[in-house]
Amino acid sequence: MATQHEFSHVDEHGAARMVDVADKETSARSAVASGVVRTTAAVIEQLRRDDLPKGDALATARIAGIMAAKRTPDLVPLCHPIAIAGVRVDLETAEREVRITATVRTTDRTGVEMEALTAVTGAGLALHDMIKAVDPAAVLDEVRVERKEGGKTGVWIRPDESA
Repeated sequence: MATQHEFSHVDEHGAARMVDVADKETSARSAVASGVVRTTAAVIEQLRRDDLPKGDALATARIAGIMAAKRTPDLVPLCHPIAIAGVRVDLETAEREVRITATVRTTDRTGVEMEALTAVTGAGLALHDMIKAVDPAAVLDEVRVERKEGGKTGVWIRPDESA
């Protein structure tokens, strides 16, 4: 295993490599990631009424997030293809934003943080695509892991940044 000061995805010559997880035990693992699409209050109202030119943006974004999680190893070069047991993508509208939360679960040899992050970004990109005709200035922001469980490190929860 890599020490705190070694990079696990780099070999002794500095070349990128995929970490060998063959000897690791499978265990239940999960990760939660989140992100925000910032837009206008008028667009939020259109989302709530399902009144956008391209159709049901929230449903499309949810499906895009689920699909993105399943394609993570195709998008992130050193990410292991794993057996995803479940993906949940939630989209919650607020005054001028849509908060995206993705939860991914597996029983495998490595964690699912990248799959959760990919689900959030996939959903955010699809949502941006659906609203860009009415708000080309929309922004996907604050994509981050909120929580992870399982494996050697156990439970990790993002520290409260307001404290």
